[in-house]
Amino acid sequence: MAATSARTLKLLSIFGIGATLTAGELATRLGTSVRTVRRDIDTLRDLGYEIEAVRGAGGGYRLGHAARLPPVVFDEDQAVAAAVALQTVPAVLSGIRENAARALATLHQAMPARSRRHAEAFTVSSARNYWEFPAPPIDAETVRAVGSAINRQHLVRVGYTGDGESVTLTLEPHDLVVWAARWYLVAFDPDADRWRAMRVDRIQAHQPTHTPFDRRDIPHGDPVAFVMTAHDRGDAAAEWQCRGSAILALPASTVARFAPGGSTVEYDTETTCRLTLGAWSWPGLAGLLLTFDADITDIEPAELRQALHSLRTRISRGVQVEPELAVEVPTDVAHECG
Repeated sequence: MAATSARTLKLLSIFGIGATLTAGELATRLGTSVRTVRRDIDTLRDLGYEIEAVRGAGGGYRLGHAARLPPVVFDEDQAVAAAVALQTVPAVLSGIRENAARALATLHQAMPARSRRHAEAFTVSSARNYWEFPAPPIDAETVRAVGSAINRQHLVRVGYTGDGESVTLTLEPHDLVVWAARWYLVAFDPDADRWRAMRVDRIQAHQPTHTPFDRRDIPHGDPVAFVMTAHDRGDAAAEWQCRGSAILALPASTVARFAPGGSTVEYDTETTCRLTLGAWSWPGLAGLLLTFDADITDIEPAELRQALHSLRTRISRGVQVEPELAVEVPTDVAHECG
């Protein structure tokens, strides 16, 4: 009986991923027969789980939407994953710490001792590296309001703070994206007739509009790709001991994707942009600029130009020692650093 119950719970966890699987595929995963799988499916149906039979090519069995909520069952790996997520969510969402703690306590009480030990093994202190500049924890109510508008395809009215100014916008919200430890809203602005990637930590959601809209095709066909290549997504330059900028002979969308955290990208022309960034030293900052492998001009401040000049001198010495190596120094860098 215990083996049967364990197998049925494992079958339920397999259905939980949302896939449609044949009886043969399920039998392989469970290490049992097709006949046993069908019997276990009947058991789940008796317990109140809606297991749908899908006919035709690509058919099989899948978990449907039940009219009532049956007991939620996790296998050990799922329980550990849920416990870890509940421990980390207060770092990215504000106003949810107490609820997450209560949910975690409930989950711990229901977990076997072994699973609880595995979950507790993931309790670690957090640390930031040099290039991590996450936004402050996002207000959970803001995420809930925006997320609800996205799911219902309703216009959302928000206050947005950017470049020191606050504006009120009515937007067509399409997706929420978490990238580089920051939350972004991908939305179309009908008044400006353009797409926006907006930092959620700078948004204040107003009352629901209940006004529907039709979804549009997102640029690049992917909200994540749109955010990664949007140079005007609201990022701000971080405070560093050394900070400088230069015009790069690359499109803003290219530089925005690969710029280190805590930097900003400004559109200049179709093929050039200004990158502002910082580092712990002027040579370190100069080295970051050179990683883009593009011509650089209009370099500021003088300390950054001097650091580039020093790097050129060191590279030249290295080339003289090993003549088989060839290093090309952009002529505009040489001019600016001269």
